[in-house]
Amino acid sequence: MSRVYKFIFTKLVILIITYFIALSIAFVLPRIVPGNPVQSLIVSLASGSLSPELLSDYQRRLVEVFELNKPLHIQFINFLRKSFTGDLGVSLQSYGEPVVSLIARHLPWTILLLVPAIVTAWFIGNYLGARASYKRGSIFEKVTIGAGMVVSQIPYYWLAMTLIFALAVLPRELWGVDLFPPGSAYDPVLQPSLTLEFIISYLRHYVLPFLSLLLPSLGGWIISMRVIATMELGSPYIFYSDTLGVKDKILFRYVLRNSMLPQVTALGIQLGFVLSGQIITEQIFNYQGMGILLTRALGVRDYPVIQGVFMILIATVLLANFIVDFVYVLIDPRIRLGHRRD
Repeated sequence: MSRVYKFIFTKLVILIITYFIALSIAFVLPRIVPGNPVQSLIVSLASGSLSPELLSDYQRRLVEVFELNKPLHIQFINFLRKSFTGDLGVSLQSYGEPVVSLIARHLPWTILLLVPAIVTAWFIGNYLGARASYKRGSIFEKVTIGAGMVVSQIPYYWLAMTLIFALAVLPRELWGVDLFPPGSAYDPVLQPSLTLEFIISYLRHYVLPFLSLLLPSLGGWIISMRVIATMELGSPYIFYSDTLGVKDKILFRYVLRNSMLPQVTALGIQLGFVLSGQIITEQIFNYQGMGILLTRALGVRDYPVIQGVFMILIATVLLANFIVDFVYVLIDPRIRLGHRRD
């Protein structure tokens, strides 16, 4: 059991170090870009009726509030201190609204889109890949692997635009059928609620962004699982079991279960790629998630929002990888029981 504790402790230390490095990058990158958020805000306000004296005073107060007049290392220390206490500051462009409330408003939409897409792609892709490997040379394998290779190479943004054109714009132009909405998470005239009208609207808006995330991931899992299952089929225990006359259904079950171990580890790695694809997907569909919030913040250099969004996204990916590593310990007896070479 000490081996398990050592494994988890090592992963936890790596997670903390990685998180610190990622936070440092998230803090530095927005500040490398010329200009600052206060300057952008003052320029936008200058076209109004405010006098130059009021604008100058307002700019001075904003610089003090957001500590932009302090040295960079002091800003960084204060950023780390506040981050670990849950104080992410306030947004410049949202009239002083706390960043925590902005994230709380957008994060659920991202989770509702990201998690089902990843989980569905993982289960279906692994099953189809293992089945294709087990039925080598069959029409099922050729069709499944061919389709998997095609969709796995399609960029998220290109697939998203293609789905909008094929399933939203084209049916409306040719047949006058409003098959799927081209964007947003729900009808703008509705308010989020548990009413049947809102749920139906949400599900109709959900289909296209869900498919744009699901299909590329699905293809990747099919290809990788097929390779792993093919190697597993060459194992001595498969030949021995086949010689004994073990049923194909039972053999397939063992191949699938043993081939899933590397895929569990890959699940945590894949999360980062899917998350980056989701940020682009949310922009294309104007989906009210973290991606659209980050895009708007980057456009106006809203440092607190950029830092807060990156902090949450980074923490999500790292925590998911840590959970995957922990699950791997539970399902792999070589780690759980302590594998030793004789």
